Amino acid sequence: MPWAYLLKCADDSYYAGSTIDLERRLYEHGTDDLGPLYTRRRRPVELVWSGWFDRIDDAFWFEKRVQGWSRAKREALIRNDWEALPFLAKRPSAQRKLEEQCDGPQEACRALVSRLAALAPQPAAYPGG
Repeated sequence: MPWAYLLKCADDSYYAGSTIDLERRLYEHGTDDLGPLYTRRRRPVELVWSGWFDRIDDAFWFEKRVQGWSRAKREALIRNDWEALPFLAKRPSAQRKLEEQCDGPQEACRALVSRLAALAPQPAAYPGG
């Protein structure tokens, strides 16, 4: 079964990966011979998010996408805060501009961003979040 996953490393960084056998891959992250060098140097690692996909190439595509995300977007994924992702995808200057237009707390700003995002074409929902 194809999976995309996110590990939190001992140095507080995140590692995104994909696999067809999540349990085996998590074991490999803990071994000296099989785990990637990145996590080998940052043990222990902890699984903080995983999502099941229909096809391995979809899981791999999602892994590559998450690798390009900011820490804030990755942490929104971990919290399953899908509504925050459109806001966090914006440039910092665009985020500030939207926040300035909001006269209330962060939740009010998220509501505004959600309304704006609803007007734009939406990508397919991601499974397993």
